[in-house]
Parts: sequence; structure tokens; C-alpha cells
Amino acid sequence: MTHDGARPSSDGSSPEPPEEVARAVVLRQLSFGPRTRAQLREKVLAKDVPPDVADAVLDRMGEVGLIDDEQFAHDWVRSRHRSKGLSRRALSHELQRKGVDRALVDDALTQLDGDDERAAATALVERRLPSLRGLDERRAANRLVGMLARKGYPPGLSGEVVRQALRSSGPTELAD
Repeated sequence: MTHDGARPSSDGSSPEPPEEVARAVVLRQLSFGPRTRAQLREKVLAKDVPPDVADAVLDRMGEVGLIDDEQFAHDWVRSRHRSKGLSRRALSHELQRKGVDRALVDDALTQLDGDDERAAATALVERRLPSLRGLDERRAANRLVGMLARKGYPPGLSGEVVRQALRSSGPTELAD
């Protein structure tokens, strides 16, 4: 890095200004898919761009709509709940790890209500239940509750959904 904060260019010619380095990093990262401001800031700072320059570039990218943590959070909740069946709690943890502000996380999670979570948990259990044929009911229940716990579902809901699924499956589905 030169004394003015510019990085030497890759071909050895005149140094790249830190704004250009930051812009290039952000655009490259966004070409892979949506990212949060915090994720992009971390990548930019890893390239030795001064924090004030990184923040200015990120602010500008937000102004033109390339960075939108609110939209990212809403899309993330919708996608991960549908594809992975994750609970609100698990989605909240994922978004916070990605640096999304707590208020934005809470707002995005309002898309899901208790009925959505119950439906997703039920679908997960119903998909998994056939693979548990031959297990006694207690062992099957433990595996199903464990699966739901790993996806962030609360114990009360998990137990209810599993009990209902096991009752519905009938005694011929699982070993006694």
C-alpha cells in the first residue's frame, strides 16, 4: 500500500485508489449473490481499504440499491424457511451471524407466524417418518424431535407435531 492508502495495481503500474479497490470487491462479491452490508464490509476491509473509505463506498452502493439488508433479510427468511424448513429462531440466528441489524431481522420474521412454523415442522416430520420404519415409537420420536431441534423448533411444538404424526401413522407404520 502506498502512503496515500492506494494499493499497487496487479500489473505493477500506478496504484489503485482504495475507492476502486472497495468498489471492485463489492461488485465481485455481489456477482456471486446477495450479501449483507456487514459481509461486504468485512471483505473490503480484508483488502486493506481504510474503514472510512469502505463505509463511503458501501453507503453509495446502498443508495443505488445494490445493498439492501432489509430486502436480503426478507428474501433469506422466505427462501430458507421454504427450502430448509428452518424455524424463526434458526433464521434469526443465521441473519444475525450475517450482520443484519436485529430490528431488520425481527421485521423479516413477521412473514412467518405460528401456523407457518407448525406446517413446516409437520412437513419435515412427514418427510422423515417413512425412513424410520422398523424403529420402535420412542426411538422414532426421539429422532424426529432431534431433527426439529436442529432446525430450531421449540421443544413444545416439536413434541406436539411428532406425537400427532406418530398417531396418524398408525401402529403398522412403526415397529412395536
